[in-house]
Amino acid sequence: MTDSYVSSVNGDSLTANGTNKMNSSSPSLPQQGSDDPTSSIIRKTLMGYVGFASLPNQVRTKSVRKGFQFTAMVVGESGLGKSTLINTLFNTQLYPPKEQLPPSAERPQTVAIESISADIEENGVRLKLTVVDTPGFGDFVNNDGSWKPIVENIESRFDSYLEQENRVNRQKIIDNRVHACLYFIQPTGHSLKQIDIEFMRQLHTRVNLIPVIAKADTLTDDEVVEFKARILADIAHHQIQIFQAPTYENEDEESLAEAEEIASKIPFAVVGSNQLVKIPDGRDVRGRAYPWGVVEVDNEDHCDFVKLRQMLVRTYMEELREYTNDVLYENWRTDKLLSMGVVQDQSVFKEINPASRMQEERVMHEAKLAKMEAEMKMVFQQKVQEKEAKLKQSEEELYARHREMKDALEKQRLDLEDKKRRIESGRPLTPDRPNQTKKKGGFLRS
Repeated sequence: MTDSYVSSVNGDSLTANGTNKMNSSSPSLPQQGSDDPTSSIIRKTLMGYVGFASLPNQVRTKSVRKGFQFTAMVVGESGLGKSTLINTLFNTQLYPPKEQLPPSAERPQTVAIESISADIEENGVRLKLTVVDTPGFGDFVNNDGSWKPIVENIESRFDSYLEQENRVNRQKIIDNRVHACLYFIQPTGHSLKQIDIEFMRQLHTRVNLIPVIAKADTLTDDEVVEFKARILADIAHHQIQIFQAPTYENEDEESLAEAEEIASKIPFAVVGSNQLVKIPDGRDVRGRAYPWGVVEVDNEDHCDFVKLRQMLVRTYMEELREYTNDVLYENWRTDKLLSMGVVQDQSVFKEINPASRMQEERVMHEAKLAKMEAEMKMVFQQKVQEKEAKLKQSEEELYARHREMKDALEKQRLDLEDKKRRIESGRPLTPDRPNQTKKKGGFLRS
């Protein structure tokens, strides 16, 4: 029969038969009046198994029962292998093979936002994966503002989540916020382009940015190292925040070494492929075959795909979700509510003197009245100025009309005086016309 043990408040423990037994390993009770802030904390040593050590197992069971949800966004110019990499990451055919458009086909004129969702399962763990694609980004001659539809889409997802939080019934909240954004960089080997810098500057406060060098098999190892250094220098110069693997206290050396190794690979130089290729030792591996050899996707000596998958899926997927909820979304929510005029009441959690509260409300009311009065004065002055301007314009119009009439009268006066002089001098008012003789025609008689 298994004995049960219970730890008492005063440091004593009860044995299996219920008798009291002093716990020699427990510290003595703190003396009253001690100035030590931690003196109220009493640490106990359990004399037997209680059971709360199984809480992580309970959380795991509950999480497996509910399933998980993750939303990833892929951004980059066409032809960088975004769909192929997503299929390779999750080892499933999320994106079907794309059909090449004929030259006569019309190209889109704006950046589109397309989402594809799939329920995938691995060892009894269900994951609802949503991938947001952005076809058309960076494909135009003028790419000014091409990031705006993407920013609006991310913020609209925040708006949707905030609206669900404010509902009366919040039992079914759907989290469709973007938890990670894979930004694909062209393997130019030089540095970031202006569109790359501007995109990351606009989005680094809204989403976890993970820069990825696409089609890294087009660069040599030395070129990859130099290209990564230039990219990180540009990111640091423009103060762009990218996702970094978090570290916690009391972590073991293995976890710290893993986090450092993942951080050293950023930005990830990756190669994507779902095709199986046979290598000289007879194994079938995912990779790309070239005349000079095979690039293996899952070989860390060939690319950083394994480290990207390790960070995004195997190690830090929950960290990405938590950082999105606790930091990125909270910062956006704070700015959103403040812009709407919602102010945090700092007096919620402290005692309020009714008299002082009434005084504060009176002062606030007087300030509000003074503000309204100032606004009314400003409106009144504006209307007076508009009226004065209108009257001045009318006065100018009347003056111009008076001047025209005066000029017309002066002209008539001069004409009359001229006619008067003509009459007095005996001259006709109009010049004589020569007499015109009319010839009467007749008929010729034979």
